[in-house]
Amino acid sequence: QVQLQESGPGLVKPSQTLSLTCTVSGGSITTEHYQWNWIRQSPGKGLELIGNMDYSGRFYPMPSFKSRTAISRDTSKNQFTLQMSSVTPEDTAVYYCARGGVGTTFRGGGASFCWGQGTQVTVSS
Repeated sequence: QVQLQESGPGLVKPSQTLSLTCTVSGGSITTEHYQWNWIRQSPGKGLELIGNMDYSGRFYPMPSFKSRTAISRDTSKNQFTLQMSSVTPEDTAVYYCARGGVGTTFRGGGASFCWGQGTQVTVSS
């Protein structure tokens, strides 16, 4: 069974860069059958898709995140990492990584996705 686990700092200062890593076990991030997502949840906005990565490592960010997000991966460790620059307090949220089938979308809140537990990120000085 595939499992995903997020890791990264719990507290980030405004204007700094947030780096979050998703470690996958029980499945390969290079398989062509899946997409790998970063999602966040906050009380004000609910679930919000940040972007996803395909099996080749290509990143597809949502427009509102395109200018300040990037993704990388380490296939030897079966990990992919989100970097979000210029964070503000509005970026405070629980951040999740999740796996979805290639034919699925985030419509419906990713109900068919396999989710990590999530990690709280607070942006504050």
